[in-house]
Amino acid sequence: MVLLHVKRGDESQFLLQAPGSTELEELTVQVARVYNGRLKVQRLCSEMEELAEHGIFLPPNMQGLTDDQIEELKLKDEWGEKCVPSGGAVFKKDDIGRRNGQAPNEKMKQVLKKTIEEAKAIISKKQVEAGICVTMEMVKDALDQLRGAVMIVYPMGLPPYDPIRMEFENKEDLSGTQAGLNVIKEAEAQLWWAAKELRRTKKLSDYVGKNEKTKIIAKIQQRLEENDDDAYLNSPWADNTALKRHFHGVKDIKWRPR
Repeated sequence: MVLLHVKRGDESQFLLQAPGSTELEELTVQVARVYNGRLKVQRLCSEMEELAEHGIFLPPNMQGLTDDQIEELKLKDEWGEKCVPSGGAVFKKDDIGRRNGQAPNEKMKQVLKKTIEEAKAIISKKQVEAGICVTMEMVKDALDQLRGAVMIVYPMGLPPYDPIRMEFENKEDLSGTQAGLNVIKEAEAQLWWAAKELRRTKKLSDYVGKNEKTKIIAKIQQRLEENDDDAYLNSPWADNTALKRHFHGVKDIKWRPR
């Protein structure tokens, strides 16, 4: 099995194993799915930490409003009355005004916190240092653990607009966010190794040879637009500082690596 150390830019992400005979179409999609799956786990952990501290999401029309404004506009959090944490709520105001402040009690809070830490450990970049490969099955296991913890603490479920529920239902809207920019579309994912694109029409062995004990650093990125010169100069294969300095400010660069 060829060992891939997957990076985005210069930042380590995870280890993944694949036979040299693997079609790169299949491998590229596999790497993109694990990469995006890890991001999903990270987003869920972040929101669940807020859930543990401040309860469920407020309706969009109530977020950011003061209590006086909510009263003046006669707005009501109907889902807040339905989605009560198991064992009752403890009030802890959300200063940002995104969540309703009806936090789980300490016991239920720890259920969420413990599960969050376990899920983070599964997809952690520290797995690279430990020599542990991350698979899609591991990512799914982390997601299942997070989903289970939410069901324990909120047996009545979460509001349909809560980002945690939207993530679990794959209905998350990441448009216009940094989180959205981090996601790589499977159809537009590219793998690069040794300044070469690992083209989807070939096999992994076409690039790394027949040695199944090969270890490579594979960089993942989203396919660039043909005339996106700034993106080119910041891509994995254009990492020569002098090259970037030389072409800084120059427009209409037409050549491309082959």
